[in-house]
Amino acid sequence: MILKEDKEKVMKKFQHHVTDTGSTEVQIALLTERIGYLTEHLNKNKKDFHSKDGLLKMVGKRKRLLNYLKEKDQNKYLKILNDLDLRK
Repeated sequence: MILKEDKEKVMKKFQHHVTDTGSTEVQIALLTERIGYLTEHLNKNKKDFHSKDGLLKMVGKRKRLLNYLKEKDQNKYLKILNDLDLRK
């Protein structure tokens, strides 16, 4: 689980305006944080198959959001890939 302070920090970095909590960039950044946390959890708990399923769903959702952003705005797509150190 992501702490509230960490979540707010990520949202402030990627939001377009003060009340922006659901833009594509914010959603991708939050999913990336959760994916990182779950990856660490699964390295310690190898037999936690339910969390593994959740991780795979999150990775798929992030991929769909990245594809959407790539179609809509190539510059924002490349910027978020650089900011989050994702490879494509």
